[in-house]
Amino acid sequence: MRKQQFQVISALCIAGIGVAGCNGLSKMIKDASKISYSVTPNPLQDNGDSVAVNISAKYPAEYFNKKAVVTVTPTLKLAGGKEVALKSVTLVGESAEGTGTKINYAQGGSLSYSDKVAFTPDMKMDELDVKATIASKKLDFPVTKVADGTIATALLVQNDDKLVMAKDNFQKTIPEMDTTHIYYTISQAGVRPAEMDSKEMKAFKEYVETAVNQGWKFDGINVSAYASPDGETDMNQHLAEDRAKSAITAMKGLFKEMEKKKMDTKFGADDAFYKTGTTGMDWDGFKNAVQASDIKDKDLIVRVLSMYTDHDQRMKEIKNMSKTYTELADHILPKLRRAIVQLNAEKLSRTDAQISQLATSHPDSLSVEELLYAATLTTDMNQKLSIYMAAEKQNPNDWRCANNVGYVEMMQNKLSDAAGEFSKASTLAPTNTGVMNNMGVVARWKGDRKTAADDFKKSGTAEANYNMGIVDIQMGMYADAATAVGSNNTFNAALAKVLNNDAAGAKAALDGANDQSAMGSYLRAVIAARGGDKNDVVNQLKAAINKDASLKAQATTDCEFIKFKDDPDFKAAIQ
Repeated sequence: MRKQQFQVISALCIAGIGVAGCNGLSKMIKDASKISYSVTPNPLQDNGDSVAVNISAKYPAEYFNKKAVVTVTPTLKLAGGKEVALKSVTLVGESAEGTGTKINYAQGGSLSYSDKVAFTPDMKMDELDVKATIASKKLDFPVTKVADGTIATALLVQNDDKLVMAKDNFQKTIPEMDTTHIYYTISQAGVRPAEMDSKEMKAFKEYVETAVNQGWKFDGINVSAYASPDGETDMNQHLAEDRAKSAITAMKGLFKEMEKKKMDTKFGADDAFYKTGTTGMDWDGFKNAVQASDIKDKDLIVRVLSMYTDHDQRMKEIKNMSKTYTELADHILPKLRRAIVQLNAEKLSRTDAQISQLATSHPDSLSVEELLYAATLTTDMNQKLSIYMAAEKQNPNDWRCANNVGYVEMMQNKLSDAAGEFSKASTLAPTNTGVMNNMGVVARWKGDRKTAADDFKKSGTAEANYNMGIVDIQMGMYADAATAVGSNNTFNAALAKVLNNDAAGAKAALDGANDQSAMGSYLRAVIAARGGDKNDVVNQLKAAINKDASLKAQATTDCEFIKFKDDPDFKAAIQ
């Protein structure tokens, strides 16, 4: 009888549990719940289009059979039952044959596991399981769920890249200036009638008449008056001051005569219209005139000027050169006895209404600056595009025109057309940092992150730095992304901060942008979920779904809300 019982027990051990014995491998499987698992992060998270799996497993003392060889295979269980097996690892008891991570029987041991798998959309509501098998005995451990998966919040990234629009150089008022001279006889401060009828003065009058007829704004007259340095210092100073006064009086008379001819020159009668500038002896003018002359002793004269600083001594030394002084008196000094009259005005451009009308009806009548400016006067993107295209047609070598055509086409999601325009602009201005940035945006939209990053780094503009932050989000470099977006208040800036675990900064960026879009509300719901605020999660999701019904399905599979999946209020919000 005892013999039969022994035979039955032995058969059960061999057939039902395995040839390793009743107290060995079967006990490991029976006590599998004693194994502890830790997964970082949990839930799993998409990082740069891949999911990193990091598992720490601890095996308790007196658990791992000394002769056991166990194959461990972490597995992602996707929605619909599909499974993705990660790399397998082997654990071996301290007396087992084979290679792998050794687990001590008496003290126990641990496993540190890492793997990475490409992210796919059906991973958003998966789970991470651990499967283990004693391969040689075909004994399977119970499948153990160790993590929820997979947060894919980085995929919320929007195309809010910052493009660079080339600026126009249009001026509503263009500074204008005209200058005339009044010449005096030696030691005299009175204006001779012939001076007010000189060829130069007639040209000045014509300039004023044209300016008045075109409605220019007049900003005043500056008068500087000089005496030739051949008299005494004190006398010359007073003489120069008197000449400035007489020149102002003469100009007032000129404007009064023009007014009599029904010209609107009343401004010329106002004392405040005139400002007196430099007065005195014109040694600088004297030196320049001598240097430009054919006078034989001009180098000697210039040396005298450098040797003496006293005005009277200078002129005494020069007068001692009797023959040379005669040439100075005849050809140099008379031109220094003068008043310089400078009229300052502002030429007015066409009005905004005129420019806008001509930009659509006769764009060829406008300058490139006017056309570039005209495009800024409308919010209609099709009209902007038409104006920029007209500017490009008329100015094919101006990179700004092609760049701005590309800018508008990007706003209209015409990626291929925009790429061609930015390429033209780059050919015309290969070192322009704005164009480099725009080329980078095109590359990113096409999915070429490496080229985009290279272009942004070469550009170095504030726009490029922000755009680099978007690339960093897509590459899973969240700390870098948060730094790159800086203090910008945009959706992607908020997203970068969420991903970098800065919920307060993210909320501030959304609020600063006054982002009331569906995605803005959705991201606020994510922020609330991470803070455990169920009421705000529900309210923000309701707002998001009300603006965009497609977000209902997205919220259903979003692991950001996994803690609330069984909450009635949450369920009601997404149904």
